Amino acid sequence: MRAVVCNEFGPLDRLTIEERPDLEPSPGRVVVDVRAAGVNFVDALFVQGAYQIKPPLPFTPGNEIAGVVAAVGDGVEGLRPGDRVLASVGLGGFASQVSVAAPAAIPIPAGLTDGQAAGFVQSYATMQFAYTVRTTLHPGETVLVLGAGGGVGLAGVDLARHHGATVIAAASSEAKLAAAREAGATHTIDYETTDDLKTAVRELSDGGVDLVVDPVGGRFAEPALRALGWLGRYLVIGFAGGDIPRLPVNQVLLNNRTLVGVDWGAWTMRDPGANRRLVLDLVELAGAGAIRPTEPTAYPLDDVVTALTDLQERRVGGKVVLVP
Repeated sequence: MRAVVCNEFGPLDRLTIEERPDLEPSPGRVVVDVRAAGVNFVDALFVQGAYQIKPPLPFTPGNEIAGVVAAVGDGVEGLRPGDRVLASVGLGGFASQVSVAAPAAIPIPAGLTDGQAAGFVQSYATMQFAYTVRTTLHPGETVLVLGAGGGVGLAGVDLARHHGATVIAAASSEAKLAAAREAGATHTIDYETTDDLKTAVRELSDGGVDLVVDPVGGRFAEPALRALGWLGRYLVIGFAGGDIPRLPVNQVLLNNRTLVGVDWGAWTMRDPGANRRLVLDLVELAGAGAIRPTEPTAYPLDDVVTALTDLQERRVGGKVVLVP
């Protein structure tokens, strides 16, 4: 098997690829031949030592995988070699094989490709957690999604559409906005060319949106906050733009607005049972065609540095996967 290895925190180009012995299944676990591994913004932060959690060195980055069961350990029921599965592995996903606890290996619906399955859980679970646990998104509400051409943004658009909301998608290029429209956005705004994001959003939403989805941070955060209407909620999901914004709290007071932190990863560790139910529900929705994950951009495993760099520098929209 082959695995991407981070031996030291620092620049992405210090990652190496190592040859290792193939894995053997231990009791209660399955070995999966990885067909695609999801690449997320946080993976680059882990490698650079810029995330609040620093794994022991050396480690293999990557949380999301999709593949085929190669072998099953003693005591495993309901899975057999040849089954297509997806899983969240925490770390270790950027490899040609992974070992997964049997309950974490979830069958992939026939309608999902390996790439869609590998890039599905983190983005969609984050947004479903946001819309159903951290707040409640009601049918008929209007949602502004920042960074709408990225993985989390597109999931936010798709799930908001599924929940019956009207979506205003904001992104930095026409290609990303086109992807957002394909995912279900009713209105789009190129915030790199719009002089006044707040005014543009208020005009499209009849005075203010009910919800802001912000995985970006940076300079668009404050005008998005000001675009919220009465009892509006602002979902703080991440800072892919690089800068953590400083928001004027008087704008939270006005119109009885609410700032809501969304940390799906921390919740999964505190309540893994609820997270499993949430993920299974999402997989069922995807299998039924009720939600429509986009096909990701694929890179060979050997191009891991390019994939992470392109994602971090926002040169690629939607989801990204590595293909061992």
